[in-house]
Amino acid sequence: MVIEQLHDPEAIRERFERDGRMLPDGVAYHASWIDSRANRCFQLMEARDAEDLERWTSRWRDLASFEIVPVVTSAEFWAARKANG
Repeated sequence: MVIEQLHDPEAIRERFERDGRMLPDGVAYHASWIDSRANRCFQLMEARDAEDLERWTSRWRDLASFEIVPVVTSAEFWAARKANG
């Protein structure tokens, strides 16, 4: 999960419309939600590793700051927990 603090939502919209998401190879977008005040965007992303996500966020750092939170589905979490005793 990538949590973006949007510094300039209008500039982000303009760049997105012009350049798209600008995802590097190995990063996939699944879904996103923006809070009602347009302060934060929550994006569900998939990547091979953190370096791939860092390459993507570096392309937007002038307009937003990012927190990357590794997540798994609830089913994956509970299956792993059960397998580990």
